[in-house]
Amino acid sequence: MANMLRAFRCDLHIHTCLSPCAELELYPSALVRKAVAEKLDVIAICDHNASENCPYVMRAAAGTALTVLPGMEITSREEVHLLALFDALPPLRQLQKIIYAHLPGDNDEQRFGCQAIVNDRDEVEGFNPRLLIGATELALDDLLLRIHALGGIAIASHIDRESFSVISQLGDVGPDMPFDALEISTMLGLAGARKRYPTQMHYPFVTSSDAHRIADIGKGVTEFILKIPVVEELQWAFAGQKGRRIAGC
Repeated sequence: MANMLRAFRCDLHIHTCLSPCAELELYPSALVRKAVAEKLDVIAICDHNASENCPYVMRAAAGTALTVLPGMEITSREEVHLLALFDALPPLRQLQKIIYAHLPGDNDEQRFGCQAIVNDRDEVEGFNPRLLIGATELALDDLLLRIHALGGIAIASHIDRESFSVISQLGDVGPDMPFDALEISTMLGLAGARKRYPTQMHYPFVTSSDAHRIADIGKGVTEFILKIPVVEELQWAFAGQKGRRIAGC
């Protein structure tokens, strides 16, 4: 039975209270409780240009059936949002060092919001002082190379949005852009995306909640057919290899 493929309900874009635009109630233990209640199998934590809450969400999920992929939503120099997902914390930490070395500015909490680092026991560990809502000085193509060099998955965030998407900022998703997948917002949905973006059908489409509130977790779900929920299997599913696939595609 352990070697059989099965369906995994995945929400691969969830923020925590570390993101300045997210509600403070998105602390790790509350986030995990909501994900479990929504019967999700896999979530990915993707705060803006930061990852300090990832290990705490992973700890909060220990002992549950929920798999937590550590990740980040990065803003490129062109102000394109993209997701970087990993299996484990070490490569994410390597990417985090690169991001912080190229992320100018300091946060203005009154203007942009609180950036709370909260552990799995609901204790505030501190506050990130950087301007997480800002753009890095790294070009999109450079970021894609770095994510893949570290063994991660790169997904273009909410390509149907009118701001901070690869299409809004660059006009199109070029065939030479090595995204593993394109994310569609819940407002459009996968069926709508196939009609709107017929020239992008060589990319796999996924949908996620992009949750900035507790109530939004699980509102955008992609079902993957996998053996186990790890990055390599997701990559196979994006490519339609070894029986792994995105359900409904």
